[in-house]
Amino acid sequence: MSVLNKIPSEKLSIIQPLWLNDQMANLFIKRDDLIHPLISGNKWRKLKLNILHVQQNNLNGILTFGGAYSNHLLATAMAGKLFGIETVGVVRGDELNKESNLILNYCDSLGMKLKFVSRDDYQYKDEPEYKQELLTEYSNFWIVPEGGGNYHGVIGCIDILTETTNDFDYICVAQGTTATSIGILLAAPSTCKLLVCPALKGFDSITEMKRKLNRFGFDIEFIEDKMSQVVVLSTDDLGAYGHATDELKQFSYAFTEKSGVPIDLTYNAKALFKLKEYIELNGLYDKKILYIHTGGFS
Repeated sequence: MSVLNKIPSEKLSIIQPLWLNDQMANLFIKRDDLIHPLISGNKWRKLKLNILHVQQNNLNGILTFGGAYSNHLLATAMAGKLFGIETVGVVRGDELNKESNLILNYCDSLGMKLKFVSRDDYQYKDEPEYKQELLTEYSNFWIVPEGGGNYHGVIGCIDILTETTNDFDYICVAQGTTATSIGILLAAPSTCKLLVCPALKGFDSITEMKRKLNRFGFDIEFIEDKMSQVVVLSTDDLGAYGHATDELKQFSYAFTEKSGVPIDLTYNAKALFKLKEYIELNGLYDKKILYIHTGGFS
């Protein structure tokens, strides 16, 4: 079955009021975390056109990359199971094996072939020579970068906004590889500001977004114009990647208890914390604001 018909579409457009505090009445959250238990949020958005590419070109499957606790690897393994395509996960750390943790074990049980490489070798994952070496072992595979942040992944993320009224003053999203935020930016009208909240400490969002847009062939003038809509909300004070301060944990628990919406501490809790802070600092209580829930697990 085609990838475009496999995932139930009725859950893709759930938008509901967002609670951050009782003063903020014009906030909404797009629940992309409900798309699928494992291929949720931006994971599905970034994978769907890559899967379609494999199907349309009669390729053997997808080869991609990730660490020991990679949600991207797990989502790819699940997608391979659903769509009947082979998957290979190149895992950072040759001391690991399929029994090292539950995520790697689950990937293996779903049929993903795991290739464990040293951290030294893993740093070459984006180099053409290294990719060609992998293709000699896994011929006719489609290579997807870590996190799914290639051109197909970016274009897949455009649908996040096309499924909405797309008339928001501000849109806020957590940021990892920048693929999701770039897809949203491409779809956003010029009157909208995009608030990006990088999960990696010290991450240069603007430079990385420009670099990726340039690599994808967009005109320099167009890039500068679109990037003028981007506002970066640093999350450095909330804990390094994979860590959370006590204040963030308390915020996350209170948010889920009040709203009933589960959020992870690595991405969405940090972004929502910074969104609340930004609204309060700038008095944006009368603005129409959309938060994109990108899924993920704590």
